[in-house]
Amino acid sequence: MAAGGPDPRDDGDGGDGLRAALSGLTTRGRSFLAAGVAAVVCAYVLGQADLLRVGLLLAALPLVCAVVLVRTRHRVAGTRRLAPSRVPAGVEARVHLRMENVSRLPTGLLMLQDRVPYVLGPRPRFVLDRMEPGGRREVSYRVRSDLRGRYPLGPLQLRLSDPFGMCELTRSFSAYDTLVVVPRTEPLPPVRLAGGAPGYGEGRQRSPALAGDDDVIPRGYRHGDDLRRVHWRSTARHGELMVRREEQPQRPQCTVLLDTRRTAYRGAGPDSAFEWAVSGAASALVHMLERGFSVRLLTDDGNAVPGAAAGGLAGSAHESAESASLMLDVLAVIDHSDGTGLSRAYDMLRAGDGLLIAFLGDLDEERAAEVARMRRRSAGAVAFVLDGADWETDDVPAAGAREAFERRLRLLRESGWTAVPVGRGAGLADHWRRAGQAGAADGPAAVGTTGFSGGWS
Repeated sequence: MAAGGPDPRDDGDGGDGLRAALSGLTTRGRSFLAAGVAAVVCAYVLGQADLLRVGLLLAALPLVCAVVLVRTRHRVAGTRRLAPSRVPAGVEARVHLRMENVSRLPTGLLMLQDRVPYVLGPRPRFVLDRMEPGGRREVSYRVRSDLRGRYPLGPLQLRLSDPFGMCELTRSFSAYDTLVVVPRTEPLPPVRLAGGAPGYGEGRQRSPALAGDDDVIPRGYRHGDDLRRVHWRSTARHGELMVRREEQPQRPQCTVLLDTRRTAYRGAGPDSAFEWAVSGAASALVHMLERGFSVRLLTDDGNAVPGAAAGGLAGSAHESAESASLMLDVLAVIDHSDGTGLSRAYDMLRAGDGLLIAFLGDLDEERAAEVARMRRRSAGAVAFVLDGADWETDDVPAAGAREAFERRLRLLRESGWTAVPVGRGAGLADHWRRAGQAGAADGPAAVGTTGFSGGWS
């Protein structure tokens, strides 16, 4: 929410404000001023005192209106509220504007305009009728973008006019808001992927809180604790009731790798290959967080979210929601990198990191070999490889390009990856299901290698 009055830098006090007010005279105000000057000149030439008084009145009226308008324009306050402030691409958000007259004088007609980027639609304009002292007016408009990003809304521009319509003055408010358009996410089916971790839920691994009676790490008793977990030796030592810690579930880990190399994608726009990869990464990380995984987002240049040292986010469901919001905010503004390789991402992977889900662009032989080596540092690996030749044109790719693409897929599969090709117009849910079927088709040996024994519900 944003609130405020006109920008104090445009306060209009002194000569600058008066000159701005005079420049805002309407056609009516300029006509009155010209008629008044002409009447004064004629009165001087003809020696008519009554005409002189009429001329002075005509000339003074727009000037007085301009001065009054300059002195009273700060008495209008405005607020803006976004509902919601974060939306997926292609989804509308509503912006609510409220204007309040905080002065003791009524206003004339007000024209309100909000500045919005062109990708969100045309600039909204509203005409507000006369507001009584303390009165309020509320208006709203909708914005929508097919392109993800962070878009500033504002500042508000308010055009004030006097009751006689002699002068109009435009001033801007100082506050603005930001609309965050995150990538589209697609609900994914609950499939079993080869690798990752033991099943989450009843079958997940647990680490005992103590290795022996001498290694116990107790904590203070809390209301509702089972008295059977009271550790009497620690209770006697500390002089207060102490209990053994509960067994701590080990959250399975997952790394979502997004290839952002500029050379790996062709085309631009909401239907481009790169936007598909960004949307796929967003869908995958949200899906894995909902399944109780500790997830981190990794890019080809080695940047990791929530951080290089975090290795994913563990904790409560509230923390998972926060991590999802954090990573979606990063994906909302992510852009192509100038790198040519994936070695930095390989350096960020650690042995036993859990499941690795990669969204990759075009791969040459060297890049395919780098990706193949990443399999050694993960318990399981699934790659969605975009077929650049298919995304580049609507025509059937040449036989040589198709053979090269299949050869690189085969290299990944031979190194242990579950590699799924992605063509133009593909839906992630279908490819996600195919990845689960391909992982199941690898047989018990592949499953046993990664220790995977359960699925996602």
